[in-house]
Amino acid sequence: MADTFVSMKILNGFDGEAIEQAVAVLLQGAVVAFPTETVYGLGADTFNPYAVAKIFEIKNRPRFDPLIVHICRKDSLFDIAEHVPSLAIHLTERFWPGPLTIILKKQNSIPDIVTAGLSTVGIRMPSHPVALELIKTLGRPIAAPSANPFGYISPTKATHVVRSFKNNVPIVLDGGNSQFGIESTIVSIGDNTVVVHRHGAIPVEEIRSMGITVTEKKGNDMCEAPGELPYHYAPRKPLMIVNGIDEVIAENSSFLGFIEKTKRPMSRYVRYLSHDGDLREAAANFFSHLIDLDKGDIDIIYAERIPEKGLGKAMMDRLKKAARKCAP
Repeated sequence: MADTFVSMKILNGFDGEAIEQAVAVLLQGAVVAFPTETVYGLGADTFNPYAVAKIFEIKNRPRFDPLIVHICRKDSLFDIAEHVPSLAIHLTERFWPGPLTIILKKQNSIPDIVTAGLSTVGIRMPSHPVALELIKTLGRPIAAPSANPFGYISPTKATHVVRSFKNNVPIVLDGGNSQFGIESTIVSIGDNTVVVHRHGAIPVEEIRSMGITVTEKKGNDMCEAPGELPYHYAPRKPLMIVNGIDEVIAENSSFLGFIEKTKRPMSRYVRYLSHDGDLREAAANFFSHLIDLDKGDIDIIYAERIPEKGLGKAMMDRLKKAARKCAP
């Protein structure tokens, strides 16, 4: 069972003393919630399999769903991966620190529980200063998924983490609202190609702009990266994707719109992702608005379709998985 603490401490992540307290907790084999530029993470010492096991317990996460290892220096990649292809280095030069996770063959020092028994590991270097300072002060990489119950909406604020876990996490480092508001893009390296496992905060168009061939991972039974299950990122209430407000037929509902409109849908609660269709603004608001709309007194959430280009593809991927989970 996960540890239960008398109270959860919410600390200012930009304060050095708070970082020291969080590191002390990590060294004791417990977990800490911390901010990244994508979403908040629930982290443990990568090299402590017992601590990593607590992540799975607290989140109720299946053991076959691997975690991402977070580092604070680019050269730490060589301490974790058995082999680093030149294409991977090329990607880190462009996108690290930042929201890109690269799957590579792991060294034997990485515990199997981190990778769900796979011979590969997802690695990324976040850009959030609190995350970087936490990893640097700990002196070793941090294994972390998003800081939410498994399958639920990812948190973009410290208050989201508190709401989800109550006293099962000893420390939450508050680093403000997440910049991107959507998880990292996850890729692996093929034969002179990049294979996308999860669409995220780095649009695939940006990778293609480097002259790199990008392909989609073909479906199989093996879960090689977070977010590859057929349903994920779902609110507790059923979610239905619609083309516009005219398809909203239930008043006892919430509505997540893409672009702000003058006409209001009949829904009880309404949020818009963007004033004018800006996909970055939409992504930054995406999970936060979904959490706000997941009210106990409604029957369904209607989510307006988002253009599947750039960051819109990542958001639609999550809406489709949420809708699939809620389908009868």
